[in-house]
Amino acid sequence: MIDLRLLREDPDRARASQRARGEDVALVDSLLSADERRRSSGVRFDELRNEQKSFGKLISKASPEEKADLLKRAEQLKADVKSAEAERDAADAETQQLLLRLGNLVHPDVPVGGEEDFVTLETHGEIRDFSTEGFEPRDHLELGQLLGAIDVERGAKVSGSRFYFLTGVGALLELALVNAAIAQATAAGFTPMLTPALVRPQSMAGTGFLGQAAQDVYHLDKDDLYLVGTSEVPLAAYHMDEIIDAERLPLRYAGFSPCFRREAGSHGKDTRGIFRVHQFDKVEMFSYVAPEDSQAEHQRLLDWEKQWLTSLELPFRVIDVASGDLGSSAARKYDCEAWIPTQGKYRELTSTSDCTEFQSRRLSIRVREGKTVRPLATLNGTLCAVPRTIVAILENHQQADGSVRVPEVLRPYLGGREVLEPVVR
Repeated sequence: MIDLRLLREDPDRARASQRARGEDVALVDSLLSADERRRSSGVRFDELRNEQKSFGKLISKASPEEKADLLKRAEQLKADVKSAEAERDAADAETQQLLLRLGNLVHPDVPVGGEEDFVTLETHGEIRDFSTEGFEPRDHLELGQLLGAIDVERGAKVSGSRFYFLTGVGALLELALVNAAIAQATAAGFTPMLTPALVRPQSMAGTGFLGQAAQDVYHLDKDDLYLVGTSEVPLAAYHMDEIIDAERLPLRYAGFSPCFRREAGSHGKDTRGIFRVHQFDKVEMFSYVAPEDSQAEHQRLLDWEKQWLTSLELPFRVIDVASGDLGSSAARKYDCEAWIPTQGKYRELTSTSDCTEFQSRRLSIRVREGKTVRPLATLNGTLCAVPRTIVAILENHQQADGSVRVPEVLRPYLGGREVLEPVVR
């Protein structure tokens, strides 16, 4: 959530942010109105409560003749206090409800618009011209089947559409990717973490995933637990309700977890293969920093993502995501999109978001500097979303005979193997 004081001091900034997101601008004024009622009713409750306390002393000192009238007044005052308390609590509840619906304030440099209004910041690597090499590239599913690496038919038989098995070298390739990604993160100073895949509602809501993203979340009604769509959720909630000494910052974690997404709005999109699936594994970077350091940390996370994709020898571009395509928690987001030859376009492989103080306010995570305690900033960045990375590796490093060259960074984790050879001809 955002700072209510900031909202009161500069409501136009919040209105502009909502407008840029394509969301309800009137929410800002509704929130300001509820906040005013919350504060005024709180003042009235405090005044009446103080009067009630003072009144008790008068009754104890009153004569028998005065006491009857004072007791009547005390009863009325008691009713007024109860009414003021109810009014204050209702206004506070409404304020909190509205505040949870308001997205983070969009950074002023974010391009305004929808999904296609991003700005390309950088382009890396060479896109292969397969026609000059004399063959038509196969897509990742055909390659995966030749290699004995991907089985979507049995995935659908066992679990339904958008599920899959990674088999043989496919399974080994996932383990190689995860180990290489964790090795890079550890070398950069991240603490490796294996995180829970099930979290309580306050953890999911605190990170902002029960708002606009709620349709993609799996919920276990019987247990009131949520399956995470990213280890960002348990990593953000890891320090929930804690005060962290400033000397400990930055705190950086690299979480590995299974991720679960309904993909509710993706009917008909990416139905072939394993690019868009309901369950996948991911290595996620997560940082806690002082608010004034969040933009610099955001650039560092992006640099680590670029280092990773470069090590995999993939052609990719970096985009500044437009305001209407930001998640509710993000003030700014950069995506790294790898070139997918058979689709003839760049597709998202990694993403990094600066969530400023939005999540820490919801989760009550603060930093102590001397006698000052204040919210800190949180940031997240995908290092390796496994299935999409496998898609990009298979398609970009394929050879005419259906084999796939292994990027050098992965070879130590695949027993020195340089090429994945077809098992089906």
